[in-house]
Amino acid sequence: MRIVLRLGGSVVASPVNTDLISRYVEVVQTLSKQKHELAVVVGGGTLAREFIAIAKKLSLGEKDQDEVAISISRTFAQLFLKKMSRSKENKIAITLEEVSNFLRKNKVVVMGGLKPGITTDTVAALVAQRINAQLIVKATNQDGIYNKDPKKYVDALKIDNLSFDDLSKIFEETKHKAGIHQIVDPEAIKILKKGNIPLIVVNGFNPNNILDAVIGKRIGTFIN
Repeated sequence: MRIVLRLGGSVVASPVNTDLISRYVEVVQTLSKQKHELAVVVGGGTLAREFIAIAKKLSLGEKDQDEVAISISRTFAQLFLKKMSRSKENKIAITLEEVSNFLRKNKVVVMGGLKPGITTDTVAALVAQRINAQLIVKATNQDGIYNKDPKKYVDALKIDNLSFDDLSKIFEETKHKAGIHQIVDPEAIKILKKGNIPLIVVNGFNPNNILDAVIGKRIGTFIN
């Protein structure tokens, strides 16, 4: 199966969690040994948002802010890739063309941001669309999708199954801004809906949740 793993910066980079990074490398290696084809998209987390704030204080524009955030996400992608493979031939993908080329060479694709104006969620969706992925799994800092923000409302309820249309209604923000922070970016939802690519959102603090999601266990929130 072709799978895109969207590794949220809120999980591995807010703050940097070297133990989790190492465990995710093991998960990716396990899936690769099971003959799954994988693309891993890593977010920049709190550090990226901190640098966006710095860029704003320096009166830099939205595009410049995005470029700074992209460089942070690519740094985390480099860490992930170097932990996974010490081969000098391996490098992170920075274009969709490289994603396709790396997969053709039977490599695990690892990447961060792609270009200004889109989040790493949207990058993951574009990658899934490009490679005709059968599944995208997002590891985040919640157990799944809730009917409202569980950090603000104690009566928030987790939703086990959801359509992309229903998910769009839940989220209030629909326009990309640098550093947008929500469980799934609205633009990514549109791409996945158009491509009919199922998405599973799981708690990323337990990397084994990825393995469970791939084999079809009921976990997190399943969206299609």
